[in-house]
Amino acid sequence: MAYSAIEKMRKKNEQIYGKGVGPTQPALSDGAAAGFDLKSAALRFLHERCEGLLFDSHIEEEEEWTGLYRGVSLAPGQIPYNMQMDIDRLCLERELEKFMDSAATQDAYTVFYCFLEIFFGNYGKYKKRVELLSEYESNGSSLLMKHQDHYTHSVFVFALGLAIYETNENFRRAFHSYYHFDQESPKAAHFFLEYWGMTSLFHDIGYPFELTFEQVMAFFDAGDEDRTANNPFIVYKNMKTMTQLSPRAQEHFEKMYGRKFRTIDEVLAFDLTQKLGPFYSFSEEYLLKTLKRKPVMPESFCGYIDHAYFSSILLYHMLEAAMESGANEGRLTRPQVFGPAHIDALGAILLHYDLYSYSIAAGDGEPKPRLSMDMHPLAWLLLLCDELQCWDRTAYGRNSRKELHPMAVEFDFSENRICARYMFDEKEQAKIDKYLWAYVTWKQNGKRGVRPKLKTYSGMANEEKSFVKNIEQLVDTTCVPVTVVCDTAPVNRANKQIYLSHSSFLHIHDFAVALNSRRALEEDKDENDVERSIMEKDFSALSLEYKLSHINHVKAFSRYLNEIHCFYTDRQVDFDMLEAFTQEQIQRIAPLEYERWLREHQSMGWRRGDLYERVPVPHDADEMSYRAALREQMRCHKLIMDGKLTKEQIISHYQGYLSKYETQKNRLSFNNMLKLMRKFDGVRIYQYESHDVS
Repeated sequence: MAYSAIEKMRKKNEQIYGKGVGPTQPALSDGAAAGFDLKSAALRFLHERCEGLLFDSHIEEEEEWTGLYRGVSLAPGQIPYNMQMDIDRLCLERELEKFMDSAATQDAYTVFYCFLEIFFGNYGKYKKRVELLSEYESNGSSLLMKHQDHYTHSVFVFALGLAIYETNENFRRAFHSYYHFDQESPKAAHFFLEYWGMTSLFHDIGYPFELTFEQVMAFFDAGDEDRTANNPFIVYKNMKTMTQLSPRAQEHFEKMYGRKFRTIDEVLAFDLTQKLGPFYSFSEEYLLKTLKRKPVMPESFCGYIDHAYFSSILLYHMLEAAMESGANEGRLTRPQVFGPAHIDALGAILLHYDLYSYSIAAGDGEPKPRLSMDMHPLAWLLLLCDELQCWDRTAYGRNSRKELHPMAVEFDFSENRICARYMFDEKEQAKIDKYLWAYVTWKQNGKRGVRPKLKTYSGMANEEKSFVKNIEQLVDTTCVPVTVVCDTAPVNRANKQIYLSHSSFLHIHDFAVALNSRRALEEDKDENDVERSIMEKDFSALSLEYKLSHINHVKAFSRYLNEIHCFYTDRQVDFDMLEAFTQEQIQRIAPLEYERWLREHQSMGWRRGDLYERVPVPHDADEMSYRAALREQMRCHKLIMDGKLTKEQIISHYQGYLSKYETQKNRLSFNNMLKLMRKFDGVRIYQYESHDVS
C-alpha cells in the first residue's frame, strides 16, 4: 500500500467497528500509474517510492504501549504519528498535482509551503526569505531588459528531478552508489526527495541580489560587454555577516571534516575541491578566492552578480535556523544537524549558474570533462533540469516580453531517455515564419553576417540544435540522451484562473491565519479582543492538511469575490472597502466554498459517514474531543458526498441538505474573517460595483 499508516488505521477501525469504516486508501492521479510524462512520473515517485516517508518506529511503539497518539490533525493527539506523516506526504502529492495542472504561481506557493512544513518544520519562520523572490520579480523585474520568472520555474525544476529519478535507472544507480544506498531502497527515495527538494526549490532564492544589481545596469542601458567599465555599479559589502560561521557551526564542521573553517565559503570551497578538483584541475585556494570575489568584484565576472552564490548562502542560513529551532523546541524537525548531503545541496546550487561554466569547466588548454552524474549527482541534475525548464515562464523584462518562449512541453521519459516537445503559441506563427525565412536566406548566402535568432525557438529548431548542444556542453548526457523538437498549439490559460484580486504571498499566509480564527470571534466582539500572537499560535498548531485547507480557501477567494463584484488587494485603490458581507453575497459564495471543501476532502481520501457521532463514548472521555478524534481517525464526515460529482449536484446538495444553522454560521464566520484581517497590515477587500448582486 502506498499509504501504509492510513491502511493500518483502516484495518484497526474495521476490527473495532466492522467493515467499510475507513479511512480509504488515497488514489494516484488518473493515468499516472504507467505514464512516462512529467506529471505522471513525478506524482508516481511521491505516491509509490516514498512510502513510509519520515515514519518513526520508536514513536509507533510508544503509542502502542501507552495507548496515546502523538500525531496532529485538527488538534494534537488525534491520530497516530505515522498516519500524520502519510497525510503530510499526501498533501505534497496533491499540491504538486494542482501545480502541474495549472502552472499557477499560487499553486507553486503551496508546493513550497508543503516542503518547508515537512522538512523544515515551520513555514512561517522562512516565509519572507522564500517569498521575497516572487515579490521582487513581479514588482521590480519589469525595469530590466531581460528577465523571466524563477518562482514557478523552481517548482517545475523540482518536478523534473522527481520524474528523472522515477524513470531513469541510470541516474538512480549513480545516486544510490554516490550516497551508499542499496538499489531501489525506499530510504534512498526519501533521501532524494529531501535533498533534491532543497536543491531545486531554493536554487534561485538569491535572485533579489542579482536583480538589484541589474536594475542599476538597466538604468544606464549597460550592454553585454564592458558592463562595469563605463557605468556605476553596486557591490555587496560586509559579507561576513552572511558567511561567518557561528562557534557551534565551526565546531560541527571541524568534527565533520577534521579541520577548522571560519566561513561557509571555506566549507564549500574545500568540499567542491575534494569532489571536482581532480577532474577540473583547480585548487581550493583558487576556488575560495573566486567565491570571495563574487559579491564584491562583479568586474571580475564580466560585470555580473551571481545569484547562485547568494542562493547557496541563504539556504545555509535557513538550514541553520531549522536546526536551531528543532533543538530548542524538541521537535522532530529535519534537518537536525548538517551532514555531507546538506553541503552537496549548497554546492549544487553554487555551481548551477556561472561558477561551473566560467570558473571551473572553462579553460584555454585541454578540453575538460563534462560534469557527470557520478561526480556530483545533485549538481548534475540541477544543471540539466535548469536548462530543460524553459516553458511557461512569465516574462518580466522589457525585451523578454517581446521574445518567443515555449508555453508548454510534452515529455517522454521512457527507455532511460528524455524526449521533449516544446509547444509555442500558434498565434506567433508569423514571427516563426519570418525567422525561418531569414535563417534559410542566411544559409543560402554562405552564412555571412549575423545568424538570425528567435530566442529559445531558434535553438530548438535550427539544424545545429544548439539548445541540446548547450546542455551537452554542461553535463554528460550519455546515460540520459536528450532529444528536443518544437511545435505550435493554441494557448490554454483556463487552469490559471486569473482574476482581479491580487496580494503578495506574505499576506496569503496572514489571510489564512485570520480564516482559522474566525469562528473564535463572537458576533458582538471586536477584532481587538483576539490577540494576533494567539491567532498565529493557533494556526501553527494545526496539521499541514488543515493549514493548507485554509490557504487553499484564501487562494479560491479571488474566484468567490469575482462572483460578487469584489476583489482583494494589498495596494491602495480608490474603491469602497467591504465592511461586511450581505446575506445575498453569502448565498452566492458559500456554495462555492462548500464545493471547494468537498472536492478537497475527496482528493485527500475522506468519505461520507457519521459513525463518529453514533458510537458509544467511554464514560471517562470528553464526548466532544472523543468524537472529533474519531472523525479524524476514520477520515469521514457527514457533510461529504461520495463519487464523481458535477458542480450543479454539489450546489443543489448544499442548498437542499444543509441546515439554516450551517448557512447562518457561514455568514458569521465570513464577516468575522473581515474583522480579523484588519489585524494584519496590507490586504483588504473592496467592491468595484455597488449594485445588488442577488
